[in-house]
Amino acid sequence: MSGGPTTPALAAAVSDAGGLGFLAAGYRTADQLRQDLAETRRLTDQPFGVNVFAHRSAPVDVSATAEAWGLDAAAARWSDDDYAAKLALLSEDPPAVVSFTFGLPDPLPDLPEVWVTVTTVEEARRAEHADALVVQGYEAGGHRATWVDRDDREDVGTLALLALVRAATDVPLVATGGIADGAGIAAVLAAGASAAMLGTAFLLCPEAATVPSHRERIRAEGSTGLTRAFSGRLARGIDNAWQREHPDAPLAYPEIHYLTAAMRAEARAAGDPERFNLWAGQAHSLARELPAGELVTLLLEEAREALELARHRLDR
Repeated sequence: MSGGPTTPALAAAVSDAGGLGFLAAGYRTADQLRQDLAETRRLTDQPFGVNVFAHRSAPVDVSATAEAWGLDAAAARWSDDDYAAKLALLSEDPPAVVSFTFGLPDPLPDLPEVWVTVTTVEEARRAEHADALVVQGYEAGGHRATWVDRDDREDVGTLALLALVRAATDVPLVATGGIADGAGIAAVLAAGASAAMLGTAFLLCPEAATVPSHRERIRAEGSTGLTRAFSGRLARGIDNAWQREHPDAPLAYPEIHYLTAAMRAEARAAGDPERFNLWAGQAHSLARELPAGELVTLLLEEAREALELARHRLDR
């Protein structure tokens, strides 16, 4: 949920309701993250987490792509998303959990609790010294968390991947991808996860900074697809014109992210959902317009009901 929707108010509301709210550090400078941490702590005295991008990639020349797309090549640049400065800040003033996406920090930082996002059994085995693994299934919205974005990947759904990772490691698992209601939470808990992580389900909450045109598309039953056309890294979003027009977008992250940044900002401001990324999971139409705290409470009630119903069915 980096790049806009996540706010200190959203993270604090989730934590106050008994969940573990997360701040997205991606695309924020270290100074902005410092402000977000302070604001979240002002709003809640409950534990919360921070997610950090840990990508490793070589710079890519995207000038030909910029010319073909009619965009300013000078905007494209490589960046490690201020990784070292953010890690130093979080080490000095750590939240309860720091999770990493797009790669495995080496060595793992000395923090109270470190989670690493994985999308394959191989990644899970390499990260088994983390405190927990966030197992991201194919259904998830936003960027695929795979450590190396490539075309010859195998995409695996949340429940199947959870079972495979559970068989390969004893590390606690947090399941994510396509979970939008309490029944989905119950399903992954029954399948061996220690917790469920939801993202798209919170995009319609008033505390989220999701723009109106994105909210409208989340409410609808539109299909989603995987694309590199907005960032140069594979991500799932609700289908729109830009995704359809550029099915062969190059693998060039974060250069394409910066190349398309101005176009996306203009489209958001104009309310044009065809020219900015509508990140959302496959179950996006199940998202509900509720305050985040109320949504957490409802999800917990639904999960308990689903588990009780499953127990009764087994007892028949």
